[in-house]
Amino acid sequence: MGIAVSKKHGKATKRNRIKRLIRVAFANTCPNLLKPYSVIIIPKVAEEYSVKNFEKGLLSCIKKVNECTKS
Repeated sequence: MGIAVSKKHGKATKRNRIKRLIRVAFANTCPNLLKPYSVIIIPKVAEEYSVKNFEKGLLSCIKKVNECTKS
């Protein structure tokens, strides 16, 4: 998994916090993947970041990926 957080998100401490939140969210949602994949995550700029929001986005992406692999 690769995470790219641009300077648009703020200073280094804020960018590092975003990366930590994404890592936790990915670890929680990763078991839902049916096959191993290489993943690059680029978050959108938002007012507030939380693990719950990242998990929600990752779950929707994983659902779409799993549907494509079943076909």
